[in-house]
Amino acid sequence: MSRILIFLYSLVFLLPTSASAWNPPGHKVVGSIANQLLNANAKRQVAQILGFELSIAGPWLDCVKSVEKHDDGSFVYKEDPRYEPPCTPFKLERARMEDYAKRNWFDCSYVTGGIDRGCHNTYHFADVPMQRNRYDRNFQGTNDHDIVSAINAAIAVLLDRAAPPPFSIVDKREALFMLAHLIGDLHQPLHVAAVYLDKNGNVVDPDVTHTIDPISETAGGNLIFHQGVNFHFEWDTIPSDIGEAATPKLLAMARSTQPDRGRVENWSATWATDTVLAAQQVRTIKAGQSPFQTETVISERPTH
Repeated sequence: MSRILIFLYSLVFLLPTSASAWNPPGHKVVGSIANQLLNANAKRQVAQILGFELSIAGPWLDCVKSVEKHDDGSFVYKEDPRYEPPCTPFKLERARMEDYAKRNWFDCSYVTGGIDRGCHNTYHFADVPMQRNRYDRNFQGTNDHDIVSAINAAIAVLLDRAAPPPFSIVDKREALFMLAHLIGDLHQPLHVAAVYLDKNGNVVDPDVTHTIDPISETAGGNLIFHQGVNFHFEWDTIPSDIGEAATPKLLAMARSTQPDRGRVENWSATWATDTVLAAQQVRTIKAGQSPFQTETVISERPTH
């Protein structure tokens, strides 16, 4: 069994029995569970590629969001005390983060709030309509640069294959940074499923019209406020009593979950389908009865 398959067999145990969300502590918890599930050989391989455990690596891809594109065409990491604590282990990685953002900036258009966020920010999510019962590339809100595609690109590099376009992944270190983060993102319901609302708050289905109307786009809950708080942000915040490491209960749950079989390239879509179904379980929005206020939100750093 290849080292990436061993690693992924460990990460598959993270499939939740209930919906979970991931901010930096959440990504550390995901990595902490994976650290304890890896066998000795897999731990050695991770150590050779990264030099530290997956619990440290988990936040890396969000740290890349601190890279700014300047008008002169340069890409510069801007340290921000609001986001910096989980990124401090990567001070020597800033040149890599700047290069990663530059290489993965232009291959798709991602503009929110009038700001060009760079294509690499789309790697964190898909926006499958809540009405669907699975992830499928034929559905609106999916594309060749969404989270499922990004995970498969990282897997390809770890299997000594070339990353498919539009991804630029220079080595296994970069691929493992991506995978350690995106496996966590994939299991946050609003990173895969999305509700689409018209201007009156009624639920609409973009697969009926075969296009996404910008008016109905909620960007995975980023444009929905619940009691004055960004709805997506609420889901990204894990309970404070969990901490930043695997609890005995979480580890026991992980070890009791059977791993997936079949082709590794199909796993990310299977996991995304599980998340779509989890999103339906927690959905509270009904046509004409939405408790949420939809707004256009311009944030300095998108949570999506």
